[in-house]
Amino acid sequence: MAANRKLMVAAVACAAAFVGITGCSSEEKDPFEGMSADKIAKKAADASKGAGSFKVTGEGKQEGKPIKVDFSVAKSGDCEGKMDGGAGGTAEFLVSGENQYMKGDAAYWKNAMGGSGGQTSRFEDKWVKTPNGQGAGVCDADAMFQSKDLKKLKREDDADVDGKKTAVLTKSESGKKTTFYVAAEGKPYFLKVVTKDKSDPGTMYFSDYGKSVAIKAPAPDDIVDLEELMKS
Repeated sequence: MAANRKLMVAAVACAAAFVGITGCSSEEKDPFEGMSADKIAKKAADASKGAGSFKVTGEGKQEGKPIKVDFSVAKSGDCEGKMDGGAGGTAEFLVSGENQYMKGDAAYWKNAMGGSGGQTSRFEDKWVKTPNGQGAGVCDADAMFQSKDLKKLKREDDADVDGKKTAVLTKSESGKKTTFYVAAEGKPYFLKVVTKDKSDPGTMYFSDYGKSVAIKAPAPDDIVDLEELMKS
């Protein structure tokens, strides 16, 4: 009974705090207290890269044209996803081992080949394999979370991203402002990155850190080798 009375007293004390009667503090501690913005970014880069796998969704502009992306990166470094370039066409992409594969609609290939539709019929319903090395870095976590580029940052007021509290870091350089949102609960992963720039603005969301991603290269019969095609 004595234990029950103690629990009741504690519960009443905390309830009273909501109406300002007593001091039962519920204030959350800042997990980045005493850290500079650059150190927070370094911590986030290490955690995000260390997760091994993750998902990225977002939209923005590339060379002034609207684009949407949705892709997943496996721990192996392989990845797969889709991109929608509006009038520029849509395409699926897949990176497996040393090779990159693209499977696009007619508009995508026409745009990719500079308006020439001469070869695009040969790509219909096929995965086009690019020359070795051409796709390097497309889904490279090391390149995506390069902490060496996260310098001279400033910490702003915290904000929520999909209901999760985040530390907000900003970097302004040559008319371009980038805002990084770092999870302040659990692992300090990057959850969102917003770029404000006249030519290539965009917003990217990161999620599903550490979740298993299985990626398999297309079947040989579904592949067109671009390098071989260029020789013919």
